[in-house]
Amino acid sequence: MSLLPDRHPNLDFFVLDIADAVPKDDMASMEHPLFSLATKPDMRHLEYRSGDNILKIRPSGLGLPTIFDKDILIFTISQLMHRKNRGEAIGDTVRFSARELSVATNRPIGGNHYKRLEDAFARLQGAQFVTNIRSGGKIETRIFSLIDEGGFVRTDDERFRLDYCEVKLSRWLMRAIESDQVVTISNDYFRLRRPLERRLYEIARKHCGSKPKWQIGLTTLQNKTGSNAPVKRFRHNLREIIKADVTPFYRFELDDADLVIVRPRQSKAQIAPAIALPDWAEEKARAVARERGRDYYALRADWLAFAQAETAKGNPPKNAGAAFVAYCAKQDSLR
Repeated sequence: MSLLPDRHPNLDFFVLDIADAVPKDDMASMEHPLFSLATKPDMRHLEYRSGDNILKIRPSGLGLPTIFDKDILIFTISQLMHRKNRGEAIGDTVRFSARELSVATNRPIGGNHYKRLEDAFARLQGAQFVTNIRSGGKIETRIFSLIDEGGFVRTDDERFRLDYCEVKLSRWLMRAIESDQVVTISNDYFRLRRPLERRLYEIARKHCGSKPKWQIGLTTLQNKTGSNAPVKRFRHNLREIIKADVTPFYRFELDDADLVIVRPRQSKAQIAPAIALPDWAEEKARAVARERGRDYYALRADWLAFAQAETAKGNPPKNAGAAFVAYCAKQDSLR
């Protein structure tokens, strides 16, 4: 199954700053199955154990929060980290329009924003979590919701249009933001069609990162995803995803012993050790690539191959970050 189309290749000027924020995900929710993979209301009461960690999830009246509801959290976390990285003061509340959310998370614009957002806010705020998961250098054992509040304002006229949305993040998530317990994720995450594909990408990003390889048993992986499918069905679904091979940055393999192996598409083992791109350079290069209509990952791979060759000749880049950003800025737009 292919990726969803890029629904907003040409961003509107008024949402450019919002959409330029690099997608960020908090590491605690990437590690643990906090979100349902079901496409219908999931009313299960869940309990997960991993070593000393315990996680209990009690659904709201509309069910458990879904992996697609998480788009709202990724969006708000990304905005706060974008402001924080620019040295701006941040708080626990983010205001945005439904259009801005749609553009940043590759959702269709229009339709019943009001109903979709109301249901998502209800699941995010109404579901209760009881956990002792580590977040931001502390261990919590308490009952909490992922957001404290979520709401929207509509115009008081005959058209009754949605004016703006507002989300107040929980203290648990804010602690992760304040302590930088977040990682950059691919924009193509929002183009993944299946809930399981999104969850597998999160797990690969969290555990494999840029290591040459990471492996895990099939049943352990299933527990980490939160899938409640029979093992046979989960194995089948994983093989379909492996065959499609559209997961951003990572490839999955499954051997005859039910061992799942994850590898980056561009392993750092193939790159000269002296070449490293700082986070600020990657974020700036992403913005430049987006502005010029280029594929960031293709640009990154091309530049790293060039830099590696030059390093092998004894000519390593003096400032890899600056050189990479300059390279991206010189590329002509594809549009």
